[in-house]
Amino acid sequence: MGFREMKKAFLSLLTFILTLSAMAQQPEGGKFEKTDSLLNYLYANNKFMGSVSIRDKDKVVFEKAYGFADLTNKVPATPDTKYKVGSITKMFTSAIIFQLIEEKKLKLDTKLSEYLPKIKNAENITISDMLYHKSGIFNYTKDSIIVKDITKLHSRKDILDVIYSHDAAFDPGTKAEYSNSNYLLLGYIIQDITKKTYKENVASRIVKKAGLKDTYYYGKINPKKNEAFSYSMKDGQWVQREEWHESVAGGAGALQSTPTDLTKFIKALFDGKIIKPESLAEMTKMDMGYGRGVFNFPFAERKFIGHNGGIEGFTSTLGYYPKDNVSFSLVVNAEDMDFDAIVEGILSCYYKLPYRFPNFNTMEVDNSILLGYEGKYSTPSLPFTIDVKAIDGELRIHADEQGTFYVKPLSTTTFSHDAAGVVMEFSPTGFVLKQNGTETAFTKQ
Repeated sequence: MGFREMKKAFLSLLTFILTLSAMAQQPEGGKFEKTDSLLNYLYANNKFMGSVSIRDKDKVVFEKAYGFADLTNKVPATPDTKYKVGSITKMFTSAIIFQLIEEKKLKLDTKLSEYLPKIKNAENITISDMLYHKSGIFNYTKDSIIVKDITKLHSRKDILDVIYSHDAAFDPGTKAEYSNSNYLLLGYIIQDITKKTYKENVASRIVKKAGLKDTYYYGKINPKKNEAFSYSMKDGQWVQREEWHESVAGGAGALQSTPTDLTKFIKALFDGKIIKPESLAEMTKMDMGYGRGVFNFPFAERKFIGHNGGIEGFTSTLGYYPKDNVSFSLVVNAEDMDFDAIVEGILSCYYKLPYRFPNFNTMEVDNSILLGYEGKYSTPSLPFTIDVKAIDGELRIHADEQGTFYVKPLSTTTFSHDAAGVVMEFSPTGFVLKQNGTETAFTKQ
């Protein structure tokens, strides 16, 4: 569990498959109509509910919500509906930390022991280590006590006692491993330095400066304020999820917002309205695959910067592509398909890349057949090996350094990833990957 425990691969699926075929462009025009048609299609097939916003420079060029904020009372979602955004909160926390550094109230090399000396290895953990997830501090959202009582109030002392009770995951600075504890504790440090709550700091230091109108620290969901509930699919029906208490999330994941507000926030961040350019350069500098509160998200040849989030049944993403000055956010409150596949479809439509709507009329294949396809495959024309594995009744396709995706069965030998128009036809000796009229043969090792 997490707020979300980030998959850094993000859209690396396209990084892989687009090496296999030319990137034929769609005709000009119609990209937003296709985006809308795709999301209506997914909603009609009970695959998602949520909201999306795309901002080109200062102009919102597409925003729309799909489904319901409150399914029980049939309250439709609108672009102004607020959703919990989970770990996107970490970008706000990081920005506030850099503001405090600019105000000379903190330094990147300040030791955690100055504020929380009881944390294991605190004398060797820096603020920079925490921002980079290099601290080795145990991830408190993996503790059974927190998990069991995640809907209840947990005081600062309660959560600190949980963290104190666990050994360090690794020595500070030796590796990077995602831990919500880093940003929860940074939220506590922000409070200690400013003598104000985290909620107050977000309001004055981010919301006011960026001109946001729908971003704030969450509490008990209030449909009258156009705040959305989240849902999971169970036995063919959307079932409302229980609410996590905001004290469990803090600076690691306790904000709610709209996609349009989020794109406005990240645009303001990159425009220098929240922190100085030199601070932004430090924030976006990558080390061991992590930035300081951000990640790089590859999509085809583009590299977005931002963060994902997940809390209750909410899943979210926020990204900015500096070269095009484009920001993008999707927040869903119900999903019954791979979230990254939804993002992939939206961005494929926006950039006019080849894209086919998913085919939900697939069949089931006996697991013994799937197990027969497991193995490593290669082709002389590509420098990497593809690993095929049967997991929970599906075939997982993984290429080292290229990412992972799943294919659906069309028959006992033919599988597809519809979003990218990829078809894989298996035989006892290998498979043929087909896309956009091209065929690439892979041999089983």
